[in-house]
Amino acid sequence: MALKLKFAAKSDVGRIRKKNDDSAYVGQHLAVLADGMGGHVGGDVASASTVLDLVHLDRPVTADPQNALPDEIQAANLVLNELVGANPKLSGMGTTVTSLLLSGSTLHMAHIGDSRAYRLKNDVFEQISTDHTFVQRLVEEGRISRAEAEIHPHKNVLLRVLGDSDASPELDVQQLEASVGERWMLCSDGLTDAVPLPVIEEIIRSTPDMDQAVNDLVAITLKNGAPDNVTVVMFEIVEDQAPDGDEPEALEPAPDTGQLAIAAEGDVEASASLLRHEISQRPHLLVGAAQLATQTGQIPVVTQHTGERRAAALLTHRSPAASGVLDPIEESLPHRRWLMPILLTLTAVLVVILGAWGYMWTQTQYFVGPVDGKVAIYKGVPQELGPISLSEIDTVSSVPLEALPEYSRQRVESTIPADSREHAQSIIQELLVTAKQNCPVQVPGNADNQSTQTPLPSYCQEIMQ
Repeated sequence: MALKLKFAAKSDVGRIRKKNDDSAYVGQHLAVLADGMGGHVGGDVASASTVLDLVHLDRPVTADPQNALPDEIQAANLVLNELVGANPKLSGMGTTVTSLLLSGSTLHMAHIGDSRAYRLKNDVFEQISTDHTFVQRLVEEGRISRAEAEIHPHKNVLLRVLGDSDASPELDVQQLEASVGERWMLCSDGLTDAVPLPVIEEIIRSTPDMDQAVNDLVAITLKNGAPDNVTVVMFEIVEDQAPDGDEPEALEPAPDTGQLAIAAEGDVEASASLLRHEISQRPHLLVGAAQLATQTGQIPVVTQHTGERRAAALLTHRSPAASGVLDPIEESLPHRRWLMPILLTLTAVLVVILGAWGYMWTQTQYFVGPVDGKVAIYKGVPQELGPISLSEIDTVSSVPLEALPEYSRQRVESTIPADSREHAQSIIQELLVTAKQNCPVQVPGNADNQSTQTPLPSYCQEIMQ
């Protein structure tokens, strides 16, 4: 009986962080989650590069599945070293990796760091991965309890991680028998640090719809403050109903050789296009920094480097011309003379179309953020593409930032996403109520008493009118 993964995934930057350092991919045979080290400038680069280096394993037939994940993760670590060598500003970046590859009826798992993998099987919910942290070692040595570990001041200190180190990363590798109906969840520590494990377990057990389950888990994290990025991947083992022979043998996609050559030479747009083409050949979800890297090009160093490697591999392993055909190099030269300009033109047109579509999409989005000491509604997304801002002010409210309590002010400064303009207006109204409640209350009295009262701050007088 052939098996595959039925999946869902969601990632959010959280309430405090300025960028998302998490990345995740899940398809019918592969699930991988990486949490970049947010304290470093290259956290998003590390996680996106690592995830994108593994996605080509998402196929029903993988050579040597037992060693596929460990080998590719080791290679991804070398890539991180190369990226740091080319750009010293990325020095110190690192990432966790938690990955599972389904081959036949076996799940092959490779893991490093403190992202987690949980499994619900035969009504037993358990953590399958082991945290590579300082406090986990203390727990294993019997020096502290599990409860003490959850509140330990150094609970997020990692002992093992993928990163710019010459040392070969020490991975946890295991093989597990896969059964139809078992459910898995991979998550970054942004979830487990903000949501109690019993709540997580209850949602996984009681929510049949996995899309709803991952949305609920992220929503609760945001409600609880979400001080870190949060990413959740969920999948179930299901029977592959495709009749024998309907699903083609898993081969590398074959984009045009001219485009491969451009990507192999390091062209950013061609590299990103190659990655999108390869990933689009199969059902999947890509979230977090890896999604930004491939769909918007906001992390060009990742798409360029990964695209170069994938293009070079495809060019190297491309089969020779069929028998009876003249020498492929000599025969292709005349075609390349006119093919290259056409490819470049088509690429430019595609970039313009995608850019226009992307801009139109941003104009349907709204969020709440700060402007000149006030709370405002913005149309667009709170990001920039080089010097170009992807948002504009829609409405400036009368709510002063200084009238809000610290937590609410931080939420606004980090931007609050809204489903629509009406939703953004309702957020403004909630903030106005919060601001009024935060102002000091003046007790009515006679004229003598009123003369001794401390006057309301000017921003409170403004919103109380």
